[in-house]
Amino acid sequence: MPPAPVSLSAAAILQAIDRGFVYGFDIMDATGLPSGTVYPALRRMEAAGYIASRWESPAQAQRDQRPPRKYYELTPSGQTARQASSRRYRLADSPRARAAKPSPASR
Repeated sequence: MPPAPVSLSAAAILQAIDRGFVYGFDIMDATGLPSGTVYPALRRMEAAGYIASRWESPAQAQRDQRPPRKYYELTPSGQTARQASSRRYRLADSPRARAAKPSPASR
């Protein structure tokens, strides 16, 4: 069964996560969307099963002298939704999202 259609902003967020922009501020920067759009969309997509999240360790955040980040990744359903929405909206790679970012685990 194909995934339910997602909004254009959700499609951009899925595409950003797929490209390695995996925490809120990074996703906002990659998509140009405001926090009031990104964070509610992330919650809805997690509830729908398109993304999964995990908090980074407090020790890592403390080493970097910042609050802990919540990292997001696409689930298999999210990957299917991303592919379908890319076709639906004919999304092209934006200049900011062309190069995939290294994953947090590889840093």
